[in-house]
Amino acid sequence: MDPLTILAMANAAVAAVKKGCQLYKDIKGAVGNVNEVLTDLESQFKKQHKDKPPSKEAIKQYNEERDRVKQVSASDPNDVISQVGEQLGTFFDSFSKIEDLFWEEERKSKEVYTGDESLGKRALQRVLIRTRLEKMEKDLRETMVYNAPAELGDLWTRFEKMRAQIAEEQKEARAIQVREDAAKAWQRRQGIDRWHDKVGVIAATILVALYFWGLAWSISLHRTNLKGFLSSS
Repeated sequence: MDPLTILAMANAAVAAVKKGCQLYKDIKGAVGNVNEVLTDLESQFKKQHKDKPPSKEAIKQYNEERDRVKQVSASDPNDVISQVGEQLGTFFDSFSKIEDLFWEEERKSKEVYTGDESLGKRALQRVLIRTRLEKMEKDLRETMVYNAPAELGDLWTRFEKMRAQIAEEQKEARAIQVREDAAKAWQRRQGIDRWHDKVGVIAATILVALYFWGLAWSISLHRTNLKGFLSSS
């Protein structure tokens, strides 16, 4: 999957988290006083249109808001919390996948690139994607710190500590991977060099053998011709 597709998934996840947190607030605010909210909504609607009849669009918006309030009041806040958690997981899965793709490119940076995109375009794409990810993460952090369900507690703070720990572990693991890749590459080069040496020895042996075979054949031919000459004289 390409980075832009993964980025779109991350963006959708952030939007879903924000929506979920707002929905949770609405549910908590509507618990026990749905009728009061609906009554207040109706009162405001009538007050806005006391001088002239409401338009079809205004009636439509009013009915949609009534339906939304009823739907919110029937929702389970625990389900919303679960959905928020799932979308957080989706965002950080996407974040990790993009980082893995970039790291894989860095691993292959010493290999000859055969794609169609220029080096500059690839570098620019990576910068733009990282910038957008950082903006998404900032928005997500603000949402989780100031608008997240209270039941989640200091989830974001605990998450950042754990992510820092995992990032450090990954840094060490990737450093080991780089060293292992370098060792394997050296072994491959050594194997290729040894193979070249063997081919060279075999080729030289064949050439020497051909030389002596040709020399022996030339001597044999010379002797045959010499015998024929002596016998004829």
